[in-house]
Amino acid sequence: MARVVELTTYPVKGCAGVDLTEALMTEAGLAHDRSFMVVDGDGVFRSQRRDPRLALIRPGIGANGDQLTLAVRDAAGAGIPPVDDLCVDVDRTSPTVDVEMFGTPYRAVDQGESAARWLTHVLGAPSRLVRVPPDHTRATDGLTPGTCGFADSGAVHLLSRASLTALNARVAEAGGAPLAMSRFRPNIVIDDEQGAGAGTGGAPHHEDGFRRLGIGDTELGFTKLAIRCAVTLVDQPTGERAGPEPLRTLALYRRATVGGVAFGTKYAVLRPGKLALGDLVDVLERTEPRL
Repeated sequence: MARVVELTTYPVKGCAGVDLTEALMTEAGLAHDRSFMVVDGDGVFRSQRRDPRLALIRPGIGANGDQLTLAVRDAAGAGIPPVDDLCVDVDRTSPTVDVEMFGTPYRAVDQGESAARWLTHVLGAPSRLVRVPPDHTRATDGLTPGTCGFADSGAVHLLSRASLTALNARVAEAGGAPLAMSRFRPNIVIDDEQGAGAGTGGAPHHEDGFRRLGIGDTELGFTKLAIRCAVTLVDQPTGERAGPEPLRTLALYRRATVGGVAFGTKYAVLRPGKLALGDLVDVLERTEPRL
């Protein structure tokens, strides 16, 4: 049986993750996950697809979510002028403003001028920080309906180490270097540490067939396969695009019937609760994995 071996929340969409040992799973995913988003001067969301430097921004947020800190990793190495860390008192009550993500309009609470100046400095282009409002009611699609903050789609992204091991074996055969798990920005990484699949998470892509999971106090329902985009081309420690992998190799064996290439799975939250590193992954319902 698999266990949780990595647990990560991403408070600011597109920015670095925060590794956790335990977490609260809300109806919208891990607490604070993608609660904040960086937008341009027109209110359109910024993504590593266009702004890979987002990967260098390291957020920190307290359990109650009242304060957000922003720091930039290796600013000098990335050619960013020196900048102090920023602490933002989170605003949940100001009037909302119009923002846009993938052409869909949303409402959000702007987090003020100090955050806007800081992000504009780091990214080198007009930027502002916004947060989901308290009455945010976004509905997500897929096999199991749900909700989330500003994630691309689905509340929870899960991936197994076995899937990454299999991908890296193919990348190595083509003469490429192994890819880190951070390229795929999952919330939950699982690994089977028992039996024949020790250290590899069991069979590669077995998570494709998971339809209902129990982890800790939580229960998750499958929504869809995770269709990968150009964000996976960004090396997360450096914030730089690093070549054609993994999309080149995934295109050889992971083409999905819905289009694109699939790697990992997305879930809606059926029952909120607590979960932690080391928790068993109880597969309550499964089907034959298929693309």
